[in-house]
Amino acid sequence: MRHPPPFPVRRALVALLTAALAALVPFTAAMPARAAAAPSPPSRVAAASGAGYWHTDGRRILDAQNQPVRMAGVNWFGFETSNYVAHGLWSRDYKSMVDQMKTLGYNTIRLPYSDDIFKGTQPNGITYAGGLNTDLQGLNSLQVMDKIVGYAGSVGLKVVLDRHRPDSSAQSALWYTSAVPETTWITDLKALAARYLGNTAVIGIDLHNEPHDPACWGCGDTSTDWRLAAERAGNAVLSVNPDLLIFVEGVQTVNGQSNWWGGNLAGVATAPVRLSVADRLVYSAHDYATSVAQQPWFSDPSFPANMPAIWDKNWGYIFKQNIAPVWLGEFGTTLQSTVDQKWLAALVDYLRPTSTYGADSFNWTFWSWNPNSGDTGGILKDDWQTVDTVKDGYLAGIKAPGFAGGGGADSTPPSTPTGLAATGTTASSVSLSWKASTDDTGVAGYDVYRGTARVGQVTGTSFTDTGLTAGTRYDYTVRARDAAGNTSPASAPVTATTAGTGGGSSGCTASYKVSSDWGSGFNADVTVTNTGSSTTRSWQVTWEWAGNQTVSGMWNASYSQVGRTVTAANAAHNGAIAAGASTGFGFSAAPGGAGTPVLNCRAG
Repeated sequence: MRHPPPFPVRRALVALLTAALAALVPFTAAMPARAAAAPSPPSRVAAASGAGYWHTDGRRILDAQNQPVRMAGVNWFGFETSNYVAHGLWSRDYKSMVDQMKTLGYNTIRLPYSDDIFKGTQPNGITYAGGLNTDLQGLNSLQVMDKIVGYAGSVGLKVVLDRHRPDSSAQSALWYTSAVPETTWITDLKALAARYLGNTAVIGIDLHNEPHDPACWGCGDTSTDWRLAAERAGNAVLSVNPDLLIFVEGVQTVNGQSNWWGGNLAGVATAPVRLSVADRLVYSAHDYATSVAQQPWFSDPSFPANMPAIWDKNWGYIFKQNIAPVWLGEFGTTLQSTVDQKWLAALVDYLRPTSTYGADSFNWTFWSWNPNSGDTGGILKDDWQTVDTVKDGYLAGIKAPGFAGGGGADSTPPSTPTGLAATGTTASSVSLSWKASTDDTGVAGYDVYRGTARVGQVTGTSFTDTGLTAGTRYDYTVRARDAAGNTSPASAPVTATTAGTGGGSSGCTASYKVSSDWGSGFNADVTVTNTGSSTTRSWQVTWEWAGNQTVSGMWNASYSQVGRTVTAANAAHNGAIAAGASTGFGFSAAPGGAGTPVLNCRAG
């Protein structure tokens, strides 16, 4: 099997050129709407709610109520390009775009991005004429992403955030480049996990798009072994939000056999991805037709009957052997050739009709929603309004029910807990109580947060936080949740100080290093070292900014900020540090140019 040509780069370049030309057109009026063709309806099966965060069970994905779900969606690209925003907003309002996806029966959006958007990029290619996109004016790229994610979730669509490339210039074979090292990749993934913590519209992150040669699977070289890199990044994301799904794509070549970029998961059979949290892994493949590139299997005399065996070998076996769920994250074609039409018909049948198999099926997102993908086109035609009913029709049998959000499903959160109080403290614990919340369908439980870290889940109205440092201040809030996964706003905070004098600065030290600074913001890492003679139970690091910096997100620690003073405390998994050993945490803050603050460390 020959190596496929670099089609993803070509596909991206066409999209970039199209977007660049569109951005030059004065946005004086919205494009006139054309009547959309009638959508093909999704298959009629019992609706699954998709409540809360999801997890896996063998080859199935289950929601928070253990109901099986099937992802059936589209790729809406643009944030990864030099427009720094989803494409098509030069023609339409983002809400109408999402509404149309829902109306057509799609339930998931894969949203590609590049690491450039963490640099405070300003989107270009949005029209505000005629009252369109008015709530996006003045927002940076991440803030626009917030709006799209928020609205999608409100109408019952789920979102997978796809790290498509390191920067907006081109796709990369490996997950890092000289300009965007692995540390930045992981830092930005953590920042996304922190940004959407508690927002169950975002069900997971696709760690990197289409790794390809020289990327390997299971070769053991940390500079090229994508499987090992996916473990490092996946575990980093889970350290911030252990409830997210981690989507891991394949590579190009395994044991001398090649497939599409990102489409070869044959190595999973002997070297599966190992994550720190069970039931969070979903494998992802990509597959394309001749409008993208020729492949030997398309000219096989038995085509398309030969295709199921090819898919089995590269990724289908993972599902069929009940190893893990499989998500076909990209597949597409212009449908101009007979070969491509036969390919898509065979692939749709392979993915399993929803009417026959329900959610016990392959998950998928079609490439693409956008019409400006040069070698595939999209579900929409070039006017960004009219539906390509032929393409949409091919997908009708594998569409699946929508999820909780709008449309009559329970989307009302419980009332905010009140009366949060510290009812007792010891040298190593704080006891809390609060008044019960109310909900239209009943409160299922409460999440207790120390700073930004969730430290407990209870069904009653009291909780004791243990393993704390003596003589140390802690800040707490509580959120209520219902059976549908809706979460209340945080309660008013309460502060408690543990008894005793604490370990002082003699028990640990903390060092500080800025990993990236782009002017409007920065990321930093802090290393905590146990300088005592016994294992710590907990630790706390405090500092005061010289300027007006504000922490926006932190991973591997909880935090609070009062004025210029920041207090960071250990997470549940890293409070114990052996004598002489170290652990660490990181954070994002703004603006940049903060200098190095003086850190004070206390160990318990």
